[in-house]
Amino acid sequence: MRQGELDLMIEFAVSCLATENHLEVKKMIRVMARRWPGVPALSIAFAVTSAAASFEDVVESKSSAAIAALAYRVAALVAADAFAVESMGQVRATAQDLLHFWHRVDPYFLKL
Repeated sequence: MRQGELDLMIEFAVSCLATENHLEVKKMIRVMARRWPGVPALSIAFAVTSAAASFEDVVESKSSAAIAALAYRVAALVAADAFAVESMGQVRATAQDLLHFWHRVDPYFLKL
C-alpha cells in the first residue's frame, strides 16, 4: 500500500466525520472498503482512527466528540472483523475480504 493511498483514506474519513452525521460515519466504512478493495483491512481501521484523532484535535464541541467516539467504535469493529477474517485462514485480510465477510457472515456494515 502506498503512503498516498493511506493519506487519501484518512482525508476521506475526515470529510465524513466533518458532516457530523452519524449515518454517514457508519456508512463510511462500507464506502472505504469498496473504494479501496485491495488495501489491507486494518488500514481502514487505522485511517478511521487517525481521522478521529485529527478531528478531535481540530473541533471541540459535544457533537464532534460524539462523532469521534463513533469513529473509534466503528474502527474497532473493522479491526475485529479483520481479525475474524484472518482467524478463518485469510492471511493479511484485504478490504475486499471484509466485503465478502460482511456478505456471508456479518452484514452490519452493509445495512447502514
